[in-house]
Amino acid sequence: MKIGFIGLGIMGSPMAGHLIKGGHELYLHTRGEVPKVLLEAGGRACASGKEVAANAEIIITMVPDTPDVEAALFAAGGVAEGLTKGKTVVDMSSIALVETKAFARRINELGCDYLDAPVSGGDVGAKNAALSIMVGGTQAAFERVKPVFALMGKNIILVGDNGAGQTCKVANQIVVALTIEAVAEGLLFASKAGADPAKVREALLGGLATSRILDILGERMIKRTFDPGFRIALHQKDLNLALSSARKLGVSLPNTATCQELFNACVAHGGAAWDHSGMVRALEKLANHEIGGK
Repeated sequence: MKIGFIGLGIMGSPMAGHLIKGGHELYLHTRGEVPKVLLEAGGRACASGKEVAANAEIIITMVPDTPDVEAALFAAGGVAEGLTKGKTVVDMSSIALVETKAFARRINELGCDYLDAPVSGGDVGAKNAALSIMVGGTQAAFERVKPVFALMGKNIILVGDNGAGQTCKVANQIVVALTIEAVAEGLLFASKAGADPAKVREALLGGLATSRILDILGERMIKRTFDPGFRIALHQKDLNLALSSARKLGVSLPNTATCQELFNACVAHGGAAWDHSGMVRALEKLANHEIGGK
C-alpha cells in the first residue's frame, strides 16, 4: 500500500520504520527533518500533509495533542486538502474524545473513512512492534487497515465506533499512572527500609505484583534513567483528559487526581520532559530519600 505517516517523533519514527520494512511505500512529513534512517530505508519526504494525503491511500497521524491533530488534518496545506474519496485517515495520537468525533465527521463528509487508533506500549513497544492498538471506527475500515496495524502492534482491538479508541486509551493512561505510582511507592518504601530495591523488584516480578511497568519503568527508577520514553508532559495531558471527562460523567477518580498532582510536582522541578517513571522523584522529595540512596 501507499501509506502516509505524519509525526515522526519517539513513537512515530519506529512505527513508520516497521511499515517500510513490511513492504509499504511510505510518504512522510514531520515538524522538523524526516529522520535520515527512514529516507535511507526508502521513505519519501513530503513538504506538507496535503502532499502526503495526495499520494497515500491510508494516512496516519501520530502527533502530541488535540490541536496538533487538528492542524495536521485541517490547517492550510493539511491532510484534508489532499484527500480524495475512498481514502482512510488513521489518528494514532492520544487526544480528546469530543474533538475526535468531530474530526471523524469532517473526514467522513469528504468521502473518507476515519479511525481513532491510539496506542499503548511506549517507546519500547514502538521499537519492538509490540504496541497495543485501541481502535474506534467502522468494521470495514478496521479490516482494511488491520494488516497495517499488525506491523506495528500485537494486541489490536476494535473497541467500538469513532471515539471508542480514545476512550480506551484514557482508561489505559489512568491504569498506567496509578501503577507507576504504586511501583514508585513500593520501591521507595523498600529502599528507605534498607532493602536493595533492585532485589526487591526482582522478587516482585515473580509474584502477583508483576507488571510491565514494574519490569520496565521500575528498572528506570532504580537506574535513574529518566530520558523519555513517554514524557511526563504527555501523560499530564492524558490525565487532564481523564479528569475533565470524569467531571462531565459524574465519576470520581481520586487516585488519578493524586497522580496528576505528583506529575505537577515533577514539572515544577523541571521534569516536564522526564520519562513518566520520573513520578518517583516527587515521592522521593516527600520522603527525603532517593531510591538506592543511603
